[in-house]
Amino acid sequence: MKRVFISSFKFYQKFISPLFPSSCRYYPSCSEYAIWQFRANSLPRAILFTTLRILRCNQLFKGGIDYPIVKKDFSTAKFGSKNLNIIFWFVPLSKGKYYMIKSLKKENNG
Repeated sequence: MKRVFISSFKFYQKFISPLFPSSCRYYPSCSEYAIWQFRANSLPRAILFTTLRILRCNQLFKGGIDYPIVKKDFSTAKFGSKNLNIIFWFVPLSKGKYYMIKSLKKENNG
């Protein structure tokens, strides 16, 4: 189900968004934020946070940099692979919560 949402946002980015002037008040854009949320969170949390973000994207809110905040447990993570493909960096915010920031390397998976 997450793939359906991610695909719909990518479709929007590629075919619909270019038809209109840039108007998102945030970085990353709302559609990119949504894709990141669906990659990192459960479906209900991703829907909730994406909806809240889209509702905030208007002239009543200041806008600015608004990285997704996700809950992660790295206790079972494996490190040390030589072929590590880093897509996101997780910057600590508070216990178990991290800012999710996209890596600068070009992504090859879609």
